[in-house]
Amino acid sequence: MLALRLARGAHPLVLLRRLLVAAASGGTGFLLLAALGHAAAHPATAADSFVRLLWCAVPVAATIQLAVSAARTDPACRPQRGMSAAGLGPVRLTVIAATSTAVSCVLGSFVALLAFLMVRGDLVGATAADSAAQLLGAGHSLPLAGALMLLAVVPVTAATATAVVLRPRRNARGTGRRTGASAGAGTGEPLTAMDTNSTASAVPAALPWGMALTAAGLALETYVSRGPANADTLLPLPGRLIGSPPGVLAGWALSTLGLVLAGPGLARLSGRLLAAGRPGAVRLLAGRVLQEESRRIGRPLGVLCAVASAAYAAVKVYEAAPTRPFGPLTGLGAALVLACVTASALTAALEARWARTHTTAALRRLGTPRSVLFRASVLRVLALLVVLSPLTWAIAELAALPLLH
Repeated sequence: MLALRLARGAHPLVLLRRLLVAAASGGTGFLLLAALGHAAAHPATAADSFVRLLWCAVPVAATIQLAVSAARTDPACRPQRGMSAAGLGPVRLTVIAATSTAVSCVLGSFVALLAFLMVRGDLVGATAADSAAQLLGAGHSLPLAGALMLLAVVPVTAATATAVVLRPRRNARGTGRRTGASAGAGTGEPLTAMDTNSTASAVPAALPWGMALTAAGLALETYVSRGPANADTLLPLPGRLIGSPPGVLAGWALSTLGLVLAGPGLARLSGRLLAAGRPGAVRLLAGRVLQEESRRIGRPLGVLCAVASAAYAAVKVYEAAPTRPFGPLTGLGAALVLACVTASALTAALEARWARTHTTAALRRLGTPRSVLFRASVLRVLALLVVLSPLTWAIAELAALPLLH
């Protein structure tokens, strides 16, 4: 009840993020139900139905990432002064965050169930179209237990992930603290007090490992695609998407993992390049802030780059295929994943902005004009685009080559 009351009095931007989580949960739930409907209509092709269900793991992961990102930036889940005395300590706030995430996801899953039944023609007075009968298994009974179990995947997993990410931890002094966005609330220090040497010289150890995984994934994808593809061994994608050898898909997954691991290092590298040489005040400020925020925004940016490269490669395959292999469910899944990872990256940027509130206030007290802060923000965005865009394009081109020949 407390989570519901906090949701009613939340800021419109917070409500918008929760609405996005509900919409993503609804789209993912529709895809899960579509896989179940296909299995009910084609019991003889259990392997194909399992593959369709397996591919739903990608939008499920994207939805969970968005849900966790929205929970990290929820003001109602941040520890405030005096809240512990009122019984809202770190553990209680974590429970509230997990409950709010579950409520949003359950709402989306319920809407997905209604939309699925309406499109299939299961509701009173509704008639299913031929395409719905083929893709969603209209006219065949849908197992209620299986549908409810699949719809519970996103709410349960998202709530669990939120509780794990926002769980209270103890620092080196033995005092409790919150992780994520709340950890930056009381620790924000003015930029002039940062350890310049450690900020400039420290490079995340995951950067070389991430780039190595990306290179290994591209090499694996190229190697396994050299031989002739056998139609019986292809791993089909949902919605009549073109088949690909399993090794190619494994290489793509390995490259994706590498980009996610390398994200913080690439963001820190962008900051170091921005502050290299003899920078002025604006460039130095932008570079130092970008290096400081690299760990917070790096992973969402890495996921966004991985999805963008996959989307670019898929578009090239689509243009080269004579039969236009993409179906409506594939389009829905792709749009859902792109929307989720983009919203997660924007949410991470908002979280970083909130975490440096004390630093911005200190700079303003020192007389720093707002125009300087704005130009520093623009430089940070441009630096990330300069570093990440060519890398994403190169990986997408290399990933698409084995699928085109």
